[in-house]
Amino acid sequence: MANATRNALAKSFKALHTPHHPLVLANIYDAVSARAVASLPNAKALATASYAVAEAAGLKDDTLTLEVNVTSAKNIASAIKEFGKPLSLIQAGVVGINLEDYNGSTKKLYSISDAADRIKRAMNTATSLGVPDFVVNARCDTLVQGGGLEEVIERGRAYLAAGATTVFVWGAGRGVSRSEVVELVKVFDGRLNVMLNLSGGLTVKELADIGVARISIGPTLQIGAMAKLQKDAEAILAM
Repeated sequence: MANATRNALAKSFKALHTPHHPLVLANIYDAVSARAVASLPNAKALATASYAVAEAAGLKDDTLTLEVNVTSAKNIASAIKEFGKPLSLIQAGVVGINLEDYNGSTKKLYSISDAADRIKRAMNTATSLGVPDFVVNARCDTLVQGGGLEEVIERGRAYLAAGATTVFVWGAGRGVSRSEVVELVKVFDGRLNVMLNLSGGLTVKELADIGVARISIGPTLQIGAMAKLQKDAEAILAM
């Protein structure tokens, strides 16, 4: 894929991140799941979930290597080429990434300046490869690590200033409350990504009404698919 074509795809992907009209992503994890989702008319773009990619490779999320991640991205990009939909590594045909502020090696958050610098380096690299509209969804793990909303806001503003398109505030088990989403949408001018909680959390419509720009579901599809596979296999083996 030529760089001009990649950047056109990146620009289209970035344009989908619109407050009050959020991009909804059904996160995939391999070529098969990618083709299944890409074939759906309402799937405007594709994004992987690192936990699910790691599980599919027989690894744990915190041991997922760059090599395995890139290989997975290449396989997925090749599998969905015919659909012409953006995928969230430039050389692999991908036009966006999630970039976390949690350092798996030290088990701590990067400092705000270091995390922002990582975003700047990613954007500089993308620009040097002819994709200046590359999309960085900057994940903020402050709440998961026991920090408060003030630090989330400080980090998020720094990440957006560094070139991120959106800030993904992850709440893990605690989630992100309605009041927190409202406040973050306000301070980030809507450039917020939240994870959809299918078990009694805010709905897509409610999140859109509040004004978020991006909604994802993480490894939900992979977990559900494996549970269904195990259930069906158990029934077959019991015959």
